[in-house]
Amino acid sequence: MARTTDIEQAAGVLRAGGLVAFPTETVYGLGANAEDPAAVARIFQVKGRPPSHPLIVHIGGAEHLDDWVEDVPAAARLLAERFWPGPLTLVLRRGRRVPLEATGGLETVAVRVPDHPVALALLTEFGGGVTAPSANRFGAVSPTTADHVRVELGDDVDFVLDGGLCTVGVESTIVDATGDQPSILRPGGVTREDLEATLGFPLTVPSTSRVRVPGQHPSHYAPRARVVLVEPEKVVAEAELAQETGHQVGVFLPAAYADTPVKAHAVVTVPDSMPAYARGLYGFLRELDQQGCDLIVASLPTEEGLGMAIANRLRRAAGPRPTD
Repeated sequence: MARTTDIEQAAGVLRAGGLVAFPTETVYGLGANAEDPAAVARIFQVKGRPPSHPLIVHIGGAEHLDDWVEDVPAAARLLAERFWPGPLTLVLRRGRRVPLEATGGLETVAVRVPDHPVALALLTEFGGGVTAPSANRFGAVSPTTADHVRVELGDDVDFVLDGGLCTVGVESTIVDATGDQPSILRPGGVTREDLEATLGFPLTVPSTSRVRVPGQHPSHYAPRARVVLVEPEKVVAEAELAQETGHQVGVFLPAAYADTPVKAHAVVTVPDSMPAYARGLYGFLRELDQQGCDLIVASLPTEEGLGMAIANRLRRAAGPRPTD
């Protein structure tokens, strides 16, 4: 786990224009000084991320919001007060401190306050904003441990802060708060139900958006193995058929079928609890990759609570790859 000296060293790396991988409650981020265009550009280079894909600026508290954005609507203030620190990202009008390199050239910026003691200590010690997408190659499975970062990025990251396993396990919910009516652009660690209870009105979850935000690429959060989604009752039959036809099949076995024998290369029984499933999701995908699976058969959970975020990640993981 990160020590005070580690925090101080990491802040120094950020000030010098370097990249720091750090833990949040959602996933590990690959951070740079949000006000340093050259450092921000290096994030895109290391990840292999298209420069048009905006990043999230992490700040140390809701009281700093007006330092980074302009024109904060009342609904956005209410959400920040209720859910920060926490896995909620607000898209607002870009303030002058935020370089266009961090926003993909947009006049909007995504901002959040992470709910992790190491991340908050780093932001306090650094004294500014830290731009950070997930600390992995673009489109790949997000990291939820420091070891995931080290294995995937190696020497391309200048310093890795170890904060243990991420407690939420899927990325933040992104809410577009720039218009008259907020909408959810990416489901995540704060549920739609909790957002609606706070605001007092329903939120839409549009399939497309006029605002570009992280996580909208057709193939994202993807393991090396292909992911195939079927109905829960068809998972076993689909997996066994694929195994018989020569695939090394990994199975996400729904909890309701935990006692069903499966003829497959590797089997993960997913938790019945959605928070536990979300916390373990990316680790499960990595585990099946490590076991040599070339195909993963899974089903979508009921899209309530965190189930909406899990379903979103699985759909992206199963999306068309760039070589398709």
